[in-house]
Amino acid sequence: MYNPLFGLARDGLPIIGLCALATLVAALLRWPVPAVALLLLTAFCLNFFRDPDRAAPTGPGIAVAPADGVVCKMGEAADPLTGEMRQVVCIFMNVFNVHVNRAVVDGTVTEVRYIPGKFFNASFDKASTDNERNVLGLRGADGGQWSVVQIAGLIARRIVCKAAPGDSLKRGERYGMIKFGSRLDVYLPRGYHPAVTMGQKTMAGVTVLAQKDD
Repeated sequence: MYNPLFGLARDGLPIIGLCALATLVAALLRWPVPAVALLLLTAFCLNFFRDPDRAAPTGPGIAVAPADGVVCKMGEAADPLTGEMRQVVCIFMNVFNVHVNRAVVDGTVTEVRYIPGKFFNASFDKASTDNERNVLGLRGADGGQWSVVQIAGLIARRIVCKAAPGDSLKRGERYGMIKFGSRLDVYLPRGYHPAVTMGQKTMAGVTVLAQKDD
């Protein structure tokens, strides 16, 4: 659905190309300081938009992290799609993380809802309710209903979601990204419990985020 090209997220290619072109122009014009600055910017963009292949863990009753980052919040909160109080796990991404987002479980997309909002620091609690965000509803193969929220932050102003209602996603499959940092909130269906702890680092499509109750 959202396959990379040359190990890079496709949405980043125009930005990388523009930075590389500007670097070349500055070098040809013999502007050393702008050329070096633009070269560093190009290197930063190459690192930011990297999209390595990963193999999701197999087995029933597990969900994987949708993003690289650090678990910044856990507890109960109102699901943005249903209003129901659910367990939520929040992952904060900084500008040095891989920013491609992946499906938490095998399932079918039930809803995609864009919610306009503000651009507070994504680590703040109010980011979950006040910031611009995109909610993906995903019904798992076992019938559990997941809500995964892409949240824009202070710097991140561009949410990309390639999934649409009716699409089938595989656990760990790419479906979007948030450009230049931010956060993802995962609302667990009843019958699942978090398998991560506060402050734990996560790897999208690899880290087991939640497990089904025995």
